[in-house]
Amino acid sequence: MKNPPAAVSTATRPPRFASQAAVYFELTKPRVVSLIVFTAVVGMLLATPGSLTPQILVFATLGISLAAGSAAAFNHVLDRRADALMARTRKRPLPTHQLTATQAVAFAAALAIVSATTLILGVNTLTAILTLLALVGYSVVYTIFLKPLTPQNIVIGGAAGAAPPVLGWTAVTGEVTTDALLLFLIIFIWTPPHFWSLALYREKEYAKAGIPMLPVTHGSRFTRRSILAYTIVLAAVSLLPYATGMSGFLYLVGAVILNARFVAYAWRLHRGYSDTLAWTMFRFSIQYLAALFALLLLDHFGVAIRDALQSLFVASLL
Repeated sequence: MKNPPAAVSTATRPPRFASQAAVYFELTKPRVVSLIVFTAVVGMLLATPGSLTPQILVFATLGISLAAGSAAAFNHVLDRRADALMARTRKRPLPTHQLTATQAVAFAAALAIVSATTLILGVNTLTAILTLLALVGYSVVYTIFLKPLTPQNIVIGGAAGAAPPVLGWTAVTGEVTTDALLLFLIIFIWTPPHFWSLALYREKEYAKAGIPMLPVTHGSRFTRRSILAYTIVLAAVSLLPYATGMSGFLYLVGAVILNARFVAYAWRLHRGYSDTLAWTMFRFSIQYLAALFALLLLDHFGVAIRDALQSLFVASLL
């Protein structure tokens, strides 16, 4: 006697909740958000004057993560038609009809509400306001007004993506300081060469989707020259934490090494384009930013540990 078809289907079909949860999770662009949250946490750990409590660390990280996920989900909704035309994005949940736009909007709005509530009740109002501004800046100002209208979309819209370390800083101190703005400036200058290297690699797809990225409107040569210029400026800006006394020698050495490699990629790309080189530079730019902020953290706590050991040594002599 044969088993009922329903029994076979139930045994072989993955649980609907788990599969739907995975689709919603994809809306938050987890790989992008992980780097955003990392820079925010570094901002918290570097913040002075202030004291990072476990409550602030947990609630600020959660609130900023939810806001970043919300912005990403809104971006999925607003970009769904262009996403369907590009090989890089056509398998996202909305172009493949795994979710409707209404479902995605409801999910994004829920994340935004929970994020704001978490930050207001668990952190402080300033961080909640700045986080909301960053969310609107990316999901509305950048996606609706900048991305489809100007080749400087990445330059102007980069302000929203550069906000996380400032959010982390204000979560601890309750204020925006020059050191926090310095972290913002590093990411702001990093953003154009990061995205333009990808735009070069995907130039035909952006052109097909009607998105005026710099390679589409100004050509490969101008874009590669712009990448080199921004990378050189970034090399200088990234040394400012050492110049201002925010970081020490460990950071300086690491930053110089990272910048030498980044500028070398930009120079090679400037001299001659290849898809492999553009893609390699894009991938390295992600590693560059993560490593640079990790160096800030290592240098900061290395100094703190050294000072503590020196204090213990002096105390033992008294």
